[in-house]
Amino acid sequence: MRVQKNTVVSLTYELTDASGRILEKTDTPISYLHGGYGGIFPLVEEALHDKEVGYSCSVSMEPEDTFGEYDAELIRVEPRDSFPQNVTIGMHFEGAAEGSDDYILYKVTDVTDESVIVDGNHPFAGMKLNFSCAVTEIRPATSEEISHEHVHGPHGHHH
Repeated sequence: MRVQKNTVVSLTYELTDASGRILEKTDTPISYLHGGYGGIFPLVEEALHDKEVGYSCSVSMEPEDTFGEYDAELIRVEPRDSFPQNVTIGMHFEGAAEGSDDYILYKVTDVTDESVIVDGNHPFAGMKLNFSCAVTEIRPATSEEISHEHVHGPHGHHH
């Protein structure tokens, strides 16, 4: 079977930065629904299209192909009393960017007596990344997976 639209592709991967430092690595395969559903980076999906089990590749990507450029406007200084008493560096909070109704995840980067600094950028924003992967399994997607636009069951989403 080949990787085609509406197939479930399972793969192992390693994500590294431009210097080769490992940022993420799978211990067990992950699965995504192939065909433009947003389950994997578009350049990786393009590289895997029409390939078979056992195929491996490495795709180098610029920030605009992954998590975007780092945006200094997504750093906010908020009043300390807007947060729980136990707020610490590394905690995450959901909120809307200034003047937006779109909620994003903010990470606490500093806490003082007066303020909390949060950053809404993805941790890998602004980075050139390399995605190396190997296809471990390909199967037809179920009609439910196609209608929900994501994988169900092993390595995928569960309802």
